This record gives sequence, C-alpha cells and structure tokens, in this order.
Amino acid sequence: MRLGVLDVGSNTVHLLVVDAHPGARPLPAYSHKAELRLAELLDDRGAIDTVGIERLIQVVKEALEVAEDQGVAELLPFATSAVREASNADVVLDRVARETGVALQVLSGADEARLTFLAARRWLGWSAGRLLLFDIGGGSLEIAYGVDEAPDAAVSLPLGAGRLTAAGLPGDPPDAADVKALRRQVRGEIARVVGDFTRFGPPDRVVATSKTFRQLARLAGAARAAEGLYVRRDLGRGDLRSWVPKLTVMPAAERATLPGVSQGRAPQLLAGAVVAEAALDLFDVESVEICPWALREGVILRRLDGMRNGADRRPEPAEGAFGRS
Repeated sequence: MRLGVLDVGSNTVHLLVVDAHPGARPLPAYSHKAELRLAELLDDRGAIDTVGIERLIQVVKEALEVAEDQGVAELLPFATSAVREASNADVVLDRVARETGVALQVLSGADEARLTFLAARRWLGWSAGRLLLFDIGGGSLEIAYGVDEAPDAAVSLPLGAGRLTAAGLPGDPPDAADVKALRRQVRGEIARVVGDFTRFGPPDRVVATSKTFRQLARLAGAARAAEGLYVRRDLGRGDLRSWVPKLTVMPAAERATLPGVSQGRAPQLLAGAVVAEAALDLFDVESVEICPWALREGVILRRLDGMRNGADRRPEPAEGAFGRS
C-alpha cells in the first residue's frame, strides 16, 4: 500500500510517500518539500496573514498533485505548532479544507512528542532500553522518555529554532546581548521540566531527531546523508560548546557554506544550536545519537498499527494519535 504523509510544519510543507503494509517497515518512495516558513508569516495578532494562507493553499494543492502522480492510496495530513498556535487556526483550517479538500489534523505538542518517540523506539528496538528523546522543530522542542512504545513523560516547549530566531535574534549576525538573552530564556524553559524526566532514572540511550540535530551533527563531523540511513551519527555536548560561539559571529550567508547546512535553514541554525546545547547540559547528556525516523514516520506507524488491528479506514483522532488542540 502506498501512503503519503503531508506534514505542514513551521518551516516546510513536506510530503513523504512510502510503500508500507502492517508488520513491515515503511520504505520511502518519494519526497516533496516546499519551504513556507509559516512561523514567520504571523501578523501582530499572532494570526497567519492572508499571504501565508494563500501560499499554504497553493503548496497543499501542489502536494496533492504530486501524491496523485505517485499513486498514493491514502493521505495522512497533519499540522504542527505554526498552525496550532495561530490565533486564526480555525480560519486557516477551514479555508484549506474548502479549497483543497484536505482536512488537516492539528497535532498537540504532546502528541508530536509521543509519535516521534514511537518512531525512535521502532527504529532502535527494545534493546535500547530506557530511551530519552529530543526533537527541535521550527516552532517547538519535544522531549520524551520511556521504556515502552508510549513514553512515560512527554512535553513540548515553545523553543523551535525558527520561532526563537524570528523573536529573539533579529541581527545578522545577531547581537551578543540578544544571544545571551536567548540562552537564558531557553535554559529557564528547559530547566522547568527536567525533574519530570529525571525522576524516572537515567536513560540507557539518548537520541535526537530533526533537521536541526542532523545539521549540527554534520558540522561535528558525522557522516553525510549520502552515506545512508544505517550509518551511526552522533553529536556531542563538547561539539556544541565549540560551535555555538562560532555560529554566533557568522552571518547566515557564511553558515550556509558549512557542511550539511542549507541556505534556507542557515538563519536559524544558531538558535537550534543554543537549544541543543542547553538540552544536553541540563539533562547532563554527553552525546546524542541521531535517529533518522521522526514525527512523519511516527504518524505512518500509528496508521499501520490501526490497519493491523483490523481498522478498515483511518481512525478518528485520539489521545496519543492525531490529537486536536
């Protein structure tokens, strides 16, 4: 069966097409991305402006055409923090549904964390033991911990790389005082939740997902994407301590010349590095392993689980699956 997952995120709209059936790992067949940066298209009221809505509708239409061309049998469309937190989210969702026929399911922050954790658990297997996961997106930071497929603790914090860059780092390169203030803000937010996780005991394995962590790991010398999914990639706390000061004084154009850093993501790389360093510091983690599966794969796996359990159609949103905010 060919499934498509349409991820309307804070930075990009990503259509991932996979060949999958219950009991087997999903095999990527096609990927289509469009940079939209919804988190940067908010007006003074926190609403996605008219231009942003029109662009979103157009991008969704393009993704539908690609999905049809690729023979997608079922589309799983969802949106994350940029739409979830927009003051006009209902208007945005209604217009997208009316003009494209796509009913975007809005994931809560906790659901993002749970589904990403599910993907990491399936990728690493039961031998990973107690698993601690970090995921830095454009709008939020997800943290999850657990020994089963459902985490014992899962939170979402408003510490996405795109959000923090737009709100706190206006300069290029940013002013040192702004970086210091951002660092203080990030560490304060993360410190509030550390105890919710450490009470379960130390993890056996710590993993990180998302483009931000992959780019930072590449800077630290990890293997290129072209070397395949199964090559182990790690990012150390020492690497982050070394790179954060360097990124602070670099303009975005210079960051874009670094290994593995795209031009579109370069402006928010510093904010992502500040969040990553704070997370590893406050959780006292020396190194994280980069996991290639994340939220999109978690959504696919949850759908396949539903099919294996005898569901003939896509299940209604539920806690821990497609939760509405």
